[in-house]
Amino acid sequence: MHAGGDAGTAFVKDNEDRLAPDGADSGHKASDPLLRQALDRVVKLKTGEPTRRDLDELQRWRESDPDHDAAFKRAVGIYRLAGLASAAAETSRLSRRRLTRRVLFGGAMAATAAGILIARPPLEAWPSLKELAADYRTAKGEQRTVDLDGVSLELNTQTSLALHSGESEEFVELVSGEASVAATRPAERPLVMTAVKGRIVASTAQFNIRCLSGSVTVACLRGTVTVEAGGSAASVATGREVTYDRRGLAPTVALDADSVSAWKAGLLIFKDRPLAAVVDEINRYRSGRIIIIRPALAERLLNGTFQIHRLDDFLPQVEQLLGVRPIELPGGVVLLS
Repeated sequence: MHAGGDAGTAFVKDNEDRLAPDGADSGHKASDPLLRQALDRVVKLKTGEPTRRDLDELQRWRESDPDHDAAFKRAVGIYRLAGLASAAAETSRLSRRRLTRRVLFGGAMAATAAGILIARPPLEAWPSLKELAADYRTAKGEQRTVDLDGVSLELNTQTSLALHSGESEEFVELVSGEASVAATRPAERPLVMTAVKGRIVASTAQFNIRCLSGSVTVACLRGTVTVEAGGSAASVATGREVTYDRRGLAPTVALDADSVSAWKAGLLIFKDRPLAAVVDEINRYRSGRIIIIRPALAERLLNGTFQIHRLDDFLPQVEQLLGVRPIELPGGVVLLS
């Protein structure tokens, strides 16, 4: 893309029809007032410092009208495909504002930096655009159940789920997070899920799927699940689990059913886990963030069972067990050294 407002605007406009979400009317154009509102909301949300109130207000706006939600998803598509600079140019065109080369160049530089924050929010301080655009999303510490045709999904904390419908196949995408899935579908119409670059197929089965930091783990609790990734496939039977990432599938291994399903009972169970991994998991539920600043401490092994609704007990226990020194900062941030 060449630098300059016209090139950026043209790129967005040429892709308008292709950016429509599944099931949306591709006849909507970027000049629609709702799309303009949605673009403006995304700009303000993603280039500023969004608060919980901002996210809640956005959610209320989306839920108030199906057209609002469709416009928001189209705005997200524009940002994800064309980049923030092009979307900012499109927003400016819609507002019929004239930008000088100097202003546009400076804005594009700022947009590039903001685009990085959109893709990788610092310390996961707010959801990514793809998570915000999901059909179902749980906040930190929240859990909910989603019932689909022949499928029940229990969503754990900070989980985003998107529904896709095409001409040949319908599938559920786990954008990020964790879900317990119970499928009772006929063999000729199985449940198809995707996560990262893999597919999970099941007809009559119960399994736990976890997608975090580009790694996916599928643990089969009942029945059989087929997992496809990296050009390979694995049949995962009861009591087994498999992990994959963009590099491909790892071998299946025996699972610890109690630990896998503990979150549904309000517990987190850790057995010989590095403190870094334990803290990563605690951070998914606890408000604020715990950060380990001493590398050697991150490798210390920890065993323990913690109640999700009493995670404030975690820090005193770790301080006693490992002799760490917590340093509390504003905003619920705690440094462990």
